[in-house]
Amino acid sequence: MLPFKPSCLSEHGELEVVMLCSPSSLDIPDLKTAEDVQWSAPVNQSKSHENFAELKSALEEAGTKVIDYSKELTEEDNMLSKQLINRFFVRDLACVFGDIIIPGEPGISMRKPEYVQSHLLFKKWFPEQFLLNENNDVKALEFGDVLVLNSDAVFINVGMRTSITSVERIKDKLFQAGFSEIGIIDLPRRSDTLHLDMNCNVANEDLIISKSYMRYFPVNVITENESRYEMPEQFLKRHGFEVYWIKEYETIPDINFLNINPETLLISKQAHKQMIKNHPKLQKKKIIEVEVTELEKSGGGIRCMTLPLKRKAVK
Repeated sequence: MLPFKPSCLSEHGELEVVMLCSPSSLDIPDLKTAEDVQWSAPVNQSKSHENFAELKSALEEAGTKVIDYSKELTEEDNMLSKQLINRFFVRDLACVFGDIIIPGEPGISMRKPEYVQSHLLFKKWFPEQFLLNENNDVKALEFGDVLVLNSDAVFINVGMRTSITSVERIKDKLFQAGFSEIGIIDLPRRSDTLHLDMNCNVANEDLIISKSYMRYFPVNVITENESRYEMPEQFLKRHGFEVYWIKEYETIPDINFLNINPETLLISKQAHKQMIKNHPKLQKKKIIEVEVTELEKSGGGIRCMTLPLKRKAVK
């Protein structure tokens, strides 16, 4: 067991504990190989490890405790793990909803081993909070598709990597955890819309940055007693969020950032910082930039690489 209890009720509260995983030991030597494993470009793992060290240091310097789960694996498990090229995308593995942790289920089979390995660690670390068997009948549930908006609402995309049947399987656990609404959106199934956090993200306690096309996709709002439809802006506004619609963006660096605390964003050095600063509510935001270009070639960004385990409750 670890000496703290996971707890998350927002995307913007102070991040006290986060889980990471160092990159694989394998290079992706050429474009053909990169395309075959669904990455955008060849990757030098030596550079990836340098990027990872910078990301980890930035979080620790900001006062966040970092757990690298690869350090907790047995020698035998690590022989396999260090060859899993996607293992540093920890966001998808599990999610803390209030004070429970629900395990994910990969949408592609090549990621299955890292889910199994990490889930066994979660069960050892948090035996009472980690609901190991809640993904038994789940087909595909990757938590890059989930935003915990506040203590009342969760926003989920059912697209390429998360199925509607999987959300239906876990919804009662979310209601039991204290959430009263789940907003479900079904976004286009493309590489640039792979997960919800490649399309929108919480940037402030009352602001979400979103690709402008999302305004046209209805949200199925489900509660314990009913199901209805709203448009995204209506759903998000009702839960306290203005939406900052953007038309020009680079998907991974511009959308896939991380809130370290209510005053601070951790972003890629490739992000268009001025785009963020253009919104009045973000002009005073502290922005920490880190070099993660080599890691981003794998098709994900900073949020994908970080799994919040404990955020301070927002008053």
